[in-house]
Formats: sequence, C-alpha cells, structure tokens
Amino acid sequence: MSSSADILLRTLPVAMLSLAVIAVPVLVFEPEGLPRLRAFQKELSDVEEQNDELRRDVARLRIEVSELRDDPVTIERIARSELGLVRKSEILFEFEP
Repeated sequence: MSSSADILLRTLPVAMLSLAVIAVPVLVFEPEGLPRLRAFQKELSDVEEQNDELRRDVARLRIEVSELRDDPVTIERIARSELGLVRKSEILFEFEP
C-alpha cells in the first residue's frame, strides 16, 4: 500500500505540471483568451478617451451656461446675433446684398 502511495505522490505533481504546460497555452491563445483580452483593453481605452472628451464638453457647457446666466454682455451678444433683437433706442437698417 505504501508503494502505491509513493508512486501517486511522485507522479501526481508531474501529471499536473504536464497538464498545465499543455492547457495554459491553449487557453491563452484561443479566441476567448488573449485576443479577447486585447480587444477589451482597446475598447476600454476608446471609452476612456470618449469620457475625457465628454468631460471637456461638459466643462465648456457649464462655463457657457454660467455666462448666459450671469454675464449681460454675453446675453446681449446672443440676443443680437441669434435672435436679431435691437434696443428700443436703436434704428435698424437692412440692406440687400
């Protein structure tokens, strides 16, 4: 009984190592392994880049909103350029091109 236990204790680590040497490369290089990991890393990088761009847009829009709320010069500029408004004391002349 002791000799079969010795054989098992000697061969088990070798068998496990052999299995690992064969299984690890197969698992790493199959389509669900390393290539998928690299695709996920690329996707993560793209999403982080988009998030940074969106954060910059949000910061720019917050500044614009703040100016629209608090800066009378900005409000007047937009009223004149986008809405075509003039002051009551002004006279508007329109010329055809």
